[in-house]
Amino acid sequence: MSQHTRRQFLQRMAALSGMGSAAPLGLSLSALTDAAAQSAGNGSYRALVCIVLNGGNDAFNTVLATDAESWAHYNTHRKPVDGSTGIALPAPGVAASSTAARTDPARLGGVLPINHQGRSVHAGRTFALHPALPHVQSLHEAGRIAILANVGPLTRPTTKADFASATASKPAKLFSHNDQQSTWQSFHAEGADKGWGGLMGDRLMGSNGSGRPVSEAGIIQRSFTCMSPGSASVWLAGQMVLPYQSSTTSILGLGSGGKVYGSSTLHSSVAAIMGKLQPDGSQPVPARNLLHGDHQKVVQRALQASDLLSTSLASGGVAPWATPSGSGNYNAYSDDLLKYTSTIDGTLKTNHLAMQLQMVARLIATNTAASLGITRQLFMVSLGGFDTHDDQIRNHGERLAQLNHAMAYFDAVLGSMPTGDMRAQVTTFTMSEFGRTFTSNGDGTDHGWGGHQFIMGGAVNGTEVYGTFPTYSSADSSGAFSSPDQIQNGSLIPSTAVEQYAYTLGRWMGVSQADLNAILPNLGQFNSDVHDLGFMKT
Repeated sequence: MSQHTRRQFLQRMAALSGMGSAAPLGLSLSALTDAAAQSAGNGSYRALVCIVLNGGNDAFNTVLATDAESWAHYNTHRKPVDGSTGIALPAPGVAASSTAARTDPARLGGVLPINHQGRSVHAGRTFALHPALPHVQSLHEAGRIAILANVGPLTRPTTKADFASATASKPAKLFSHNDQQSTWQSFHAEGADKGWGGLMGDRLMGSNGSGRPVSEAGIIQRSFTCMSPGSASVWLAGQMVLPYQSSTTSILGLGSGGKVYGSSTLHSSVAAIMGKLQPDGSQPVPARNLLHGDHQKVVQRALQASDLLSTSLASGGVAPWATPSGSGNYNAYSDDLLKYTSTIDGTLKTNHLAMQLQMVARLIATNTAASLGITRQLFMVSLGGFDTHDDQIRNHGERLAQLNHAMAYFDAVLGSMPTGDMRAQVTTFTMSEFGRTFTSNGDGTDHGWGGHQFIMGGAVNGTEVYGTFPTYSSADSSGAFSSPDQIQNGSLIPSTAVEQYAYTLGRWMGVSQADLNAILPNLGQFNSDVHDLGFMKT
């Protein structure tokens, strides 16, 4: 068996061991090689945090064009004349009506205007945000959030004629949830096993555990390059890097607190069996063959990694990421800091996205407190419920209220970390498998293509709308749209590719030009002048 084939086989074996409650066993098998990964910039810490909006976020009601022509087309298709409430949001300045029905846009109030820098491509355009995004509006105006308009999977710059052509190159299986989630994260339809986040992690992990020799300790720390406090998707998987998963409140491992069923002796015995150690745990049982020996190493390092993180993890019940508990028995589910105000009934509800970001903050703090020497990390968190085929006003507002609270919470936490303000070192960005239709199906929207995304952080060139915001039109009697940006049901053809989005983030992380060319398969189809979209500070 060749070294290359052997490594691939072992990676897949490790991935299998990462399923279910044994997630930490799915460690990176970079431990088995002396991977000569590139150095990450100047060695200072940087992290990307990806927020996945699962279901296909309705971009038309998230970031809105409010100039007169755009607003007229918007209302034509989202504010019906048959007496129903429709899904068109009220104009800027309209006060929210607490007596309106929960399905009535009037209950939310008017959209929230935002400024932009007046780039020539947006001359004469005005923009606003969904009324459930007041914190995002404030962060945008403060310069810590930027918007990337009309981004999505592309194989090359694409026109309406290309879309209509059976022979023109287009992403496979458009409008399919699973396939487009995978395409956003890996540039391939469902079934891909490597994502662009993980492939960047392959190149960056060489600097993690810096100052330490290629040893057990350094290898374990490199397995923390890609992490997820919940389920991990293909975006975090690389050739060598595999995502290290935790729960939203703790590190998954063998037993709890060094005990199994309350017994430390039983914990030691089970660990010895799993790691193929002598009964006293002092040394490995001699390996019978190559596979046996490599499996031993994977399990032993998984257990060591779990022990390292669980014993070093920053406490959940301390500021700035939590409301300190005087009793010492912190419960994240009862912490008002992790609750958002529901747009449905005005009550405080636990925000599971904020809980995931709390764990991200704790993991970042642990790196410093435990001197892990990690300089580059990638995290993935997620929020579901964006598949708004019906009852969109109620459901979409609720999801965006969670996003609004979670992004403001994370910005505040990063600004008050134990080591100081880390907002310039952590960039948070959104992705969603597709946007939705411009037309309403009555009280919701259907699957689209292009959409708008948020990028947040101190290193972001904020208060701006990047890319090219689409022009809107109204459908004629046959249902056709005259806008060059709109296809069937007014869905958007992306004007910016995911590759360009990824390239801009990757360059900020310190991934080399050559490596990005290898990671991003369709990058070369786009003019090199627009590979970097300009939303990150150099």
